[in-house]
Amino acid sequence: MSKMPMVFVGHGSPMNAIEDNQYTRNWREIAKKIPKPESIISISAHWYTKGTRIMNEENPKTIYDMYGFPKELYEILYNSPGNPKLAEHTKSLITTPNIFDNTWGIDHGTWSVLVHMYPERDIPVFQISIDATAPPEVHFKIGKELKSLRHQGVLLFGTGNIVHNLLLIDWGRQDNGFDWAHEFDDFIQENIENKKHENVINYISLGENAKLSVPTPEHFYPILYILGATDGEDKISIFNKGYTMAPCL
Repeated sequence: MSKMPMVFVGHGSPMNAIEDNQYTRNWREIAKKIPKPESIISISAHWYTKGTRIMNEENPKTIYDMYGFPKELYEILYNSPGNPKLAEHTKSLITTPNIFDNTWGIDHGTWSVLVHMYPERDIPVFQISIDATAPPEVHFKIGKELKSLRHQGVLLFGTGNIVHNLLLIDWGRQDNGFDWAHEFDDFIQENIENKKHENVINYISLGENAKLSVPTPEHFYPILYILGATDGEDKISIFNKGYTMAPCL
């Protein structure tokens, strides 16, 4: 089987699930341009746990891990099947301590994007959590350990945001956001494009811009899994680069 590409998505607001905008239209374009996966493994910013946890249910539930949004969002059911056999294999590939855990489900970091990419809900999906106790190097290493799955029809899917600081959103701004957000986003993009992954792993070296852009790391870490699973032959395509209020998508 040919090698599957990988996807990192800045999922942005949950409202993207029900909106037609530049981001959601481009998510649909991604699905058209890549081979249809046999399974999807999502690393979502919204499953942030002590240790690594892996879903292995036959039918994972839909999680509504957001508050104060329109009723229409809570009526979305992303009822794709799971893949327990693949989950078992995935667990065996990860060398750091990990356990099966089905107390979570397919959260909005995943389904708000997949509802546009794969609305038929016919592709098995499960999530791997982000270990809150692990440093950036470990997340990158787990990505390396998952690389072989790309030859088995698996789409590795990271979903978070490069810049994510909700406390500093200025709802009155009408421009494209803060300079520090642009500078950090550009730094990460440049180093990804030049395959200087060590600079992305050591993002905190960017100082104040990094502290403002990534005050907590859960939305940033998913990109490290994707970068860890790359190889020298991979080509990089950018489908979305935009800013909403201050954060970058």
